Amino acid sequence: MERAEDRTGRVVVLNGGSSAGKTTLARALQSALPDPWLLLGIDLLIWMLPPGMVDDPEGLSFQDGKITRGEAFRSIAAGFRLAVGALARSGVDVLLDEVMLDGSVDQRQWDEALSGLDVCWIGVRCPPDVVAAREAERTTRPSGIARRQAESVHEDLRYDLEVDSSRMDLAEEMASIAELFRQRWSLQVSPEFDGTAPLPLTPAWTPGGILRPPSWER
Repeated sequence: MERAEDRTGRVVVLNGGSSAGKTTLARALQSALPDPWLLLGIDLLIWMLPPGMVDDPEGLSFQDGKITRGEAFRSIAAGFRLAVGALARSGVDVLLDEVMLDGSVDQRQWDEALSGLDVCWIGVRCPPDVVAAREAERTTRPSGIARRQAESVHEDLRYDLEVDSSRMDLAEEMASIAELFRQRWSLQVSPEFDGTAPLPLTPAWTPGGILRPPSWER
């Protein structure tokens, strides 16, 4: 295994709306990729916030399926982006599970924070009706978020690859990404991947729109 300090880390951004399948895909990639890849993203950032910043106009607020980011949260998010960039520059490979709420505006901000790094952008798409049905079936997330985000988070973004979890199963998504990684980085995704993702997937939001504690605090 190549030592992290001997090279600059790679960054893979998985962008998509709620219930599109980003986190499941990210966990599967973690298991199938050689060497350690650190999974970071929006839920982790939310869990690091002081509880008082959730459901607060200056922090994060939720109403009628819409998540609004206040100025205090935006300032913290800017620092988070720089921290992700610093990890990658130190040699850590990063999988970023993100939701670009402001579409291409958010992508430009990530581009600035990750400037000079090798960043691969993957869009994880799923039609509004399908993600809304998933959201209702799971009963673990606030109603309305998935439908609202399904298309807006992809507006005017550029991608190296797009997958659609309504038309592709997890193994097919992995196969498409494996080919991209092979061409881009000569990186081999494990052929022993069995189509399942390890570890339970727990979102940061509860159905009532308040913060769910991370699993390590239970």
